[in-house]
Amino acid sequence: MHTHTNKLANETSVYLLQHAHNPVEWYPWGEEALQKAKDEDKPILVSIGYAACHWCHVMERESFEDERTAEIMNKYFINIKIDREERPDLDHIYMDAVQAMSGSGGWPLNVFLTPDRKPFYGGTYFPPVRAHNRTSWKELLLNIHQLFSEKRNEVEAQAENLTAHLGESNSFGTYINKQMDDEIFNQQNCALIAENLLKNADTTWGGFGRAPKFPQTFSIQYLLRQYHFDKEQKGLKQALLSLDKMIQGGIYDQLGGGFARYSTDEEWLAPHFEKMLYDNALLINVLAEAYQLTHIPLYKETIEHTLAFIEREMLDSEGGFYSALDADSEGVEGKFYVWEKEEIDELLAEDSELFCQYYDVSHHGNWEDSNILRILKPLDAFAADNGLDIASLQNLLDRSREKLMAVRDKRIRPQLDDKILLGWNALMITAYCKGYAATGNDAYKQIALNAIGFIENKFKRGDNSLYHTYKGGEAKIEAFLDDYAYLIQAYIHLQEITGNQYFIEQAKALVDFVIDNFGADQEGFFYYTHKQQQDIIVRKKEVYDGATPSGNAVMVGNLIYLSILLDNSAWNAMALNAIKSMATAIIKYPTSFGVWASILQSITNGMKEVVVLGDDFNYDLSVLLKQYIPNKVLQVSTTPLAQYPLLAGKQKEAYNQFFLCENYACQKPEKDLDKFILHFNN
Repeated sequence: MHTHTNKLANETSVYLLQHAHNPVEWYPWGEEALQKAKDEDKPILVSIGYAACHWCHVMERESFEDERTAEIMNKYFINIKIDREERPDLDHIYMDAVQAMSGSGGWPLNVFLTPDRKPFYGGTYFPPVRAHNRTSWKELLLNIHQLFSEKRNEVEAQAENLTAHLGESNSFGTYINKQMDDEIFNQQNCALIAENLLKNADTTWGGFGRAPKFPQTFSIQYLLRQYHFDKEQKGLKQALLSLDKMIQGGIYDQLGGGFARYSTDEEWLAPHFEKMLYDNALLINVLAEAYQLTHIPLYKETIEHTLAFIEREMLDSEGGFYSALDADSEGVEGKFYVWEKEEIDELLAEDSELFCQYYDVSHHGNWEDSNILRILKPLDAFAADNGLDIASLQNLLDRSREKLMAVRDKRIRPQLDDKILLGWNALMITAYCKGYAATGNDAYKQIALNAIGFIENKFKRGDNSLYHTYKGGEAKIEAFLDDYAYLIQAYIHLQEITGNQYFIEQAKALVDFVIDNFGADQEGFFYYTHKQQQDIIVRKKEVYDGATPSGNAVMVGNLIYLSILLDNSAWNAMALNAIKSMATAIIKYPTSFGVWASILQSITNGMKEVVVLGDDFNYDLSVLLKQYIPNKVLQVSTTPLAQYPLLAGKQKEAYNQFFLCENYACQKPEKDLDKFILHFNN
């Protein structure tokens, strides 16, 4: 029996349910709590986090489970808990407010609002007692209560100023760069973007910037593509070094596969151990491109190992993908993943010495007196240095990992956040499509098809709009721009790997819906929220490529692609307007606009329009998909179709035909696939 139960007990979110028995009288975001704040004229405390957030758990244990702290919160505030993954719209708004006030942000995010939902103060983690120049949480609560009670006019003025600032942050979309296309879309700008990315490169450990280090897959992807276009070795070297060091590091689960969210150190050794669905999807995307470009076996092996993890631990029986695995187990960060050397010695016996040497395992440990498995020297170099046969060493490591994995599987597991998010699922569908394209593994295509079937079955609403989240048979919350943008992108990739025009029709219908309901006039940008949404204080336009791609950037890519397939000049113009208005920021700050940068790069280098036409195209399509053609528009069909410009007017033959058009000119149709592929080998 629980001593306390609050209004979160009826929610489906794992994160909200984690707080359902706090002594704090938490409410979910909704009319009941918002009206109560108005009726009682109390400030609202909004606390935002997510189930896999380590410091969210810490603050809960220290403050939200404390009876005295809860007494203060319940007396002076209306307390609302939000799962940022369920309500990213609210998270964006109040995170921006806190960043404007303090210059930094993160989770847990704790924001104080007036009764009409306008922010006036906020921060992230607060300790239970004053420490490291941080105000304690109880002190802050009492200070905010006093401020609200005694200086209400100042509070209201601060709230109005912050809300106005949030509205003004949308003004970027009103300016269109008046430069000519050739002043924006040129090779000098593409090279400058690469140069600006490389200014922040860690040339020893890979990645960009200092700790904490995030994968920055968009930057890596841009450098891979730039090498494809200009053969500049420096960018390629940094891109591959970044992938190699992550794969060898502790951010990568050497036993079970899959990547953690980020590394706390520059060497990729110690992550916060949470595993997020979106990170793994985005890393699969860039690994697939790296493998297509280089044919280095490590990238294919990592794709296979990571997708095996996804299927083992993140795949729902109905076909969707879960959101995340927690960093903590038994209340301790990383406990599920780390090892004592003595434990490994006992399990591996005579194999332990080499295994521990290879994976940097020692008696004193490499992280907090324990060991995170990581590789400091590639397999071939390690074998050479130790006079070992590579195949024999590989066998030893394989059987050793199997033994450790069997033991690890018996440990108490990190908590699974089993809500299924539309946008993140769409990202993973794209990842499976790209994994299939790079490796030819038919199982990946089938999983992608199963997942899109699940989404179409569970997320559609009666008016053809979509829900954002699903769990336990219930879909809820109106989908956001990211959800639609990522899903359109997934439909495009599904069409490429199947040749089924149904997916293009679905993508087209969703674009029409997004333009009607999320469009910001004709400027080429989109709001994050549906035009009918009523419970937010401002509609925002998100343009930064952060941990996940900007919905606006992805929509621009979708519009460029589909405008070619469907000969829609209006969509093309919208996309170009958005790119032009963002051009200066993209070129100067590509680490914040990586997806935008890749779109600018593709436009500059020209979109290759590729058609495969024939009755039995599966084998030839599989071969073609393995080629690295990052700036292609691909359409596949068994017959010419008049409604699609790339297929209309073509003559069907008894054999498969391959067509290439670029720069407003078409090559002769080719029936020899090997000769056709030569067009793409620069």
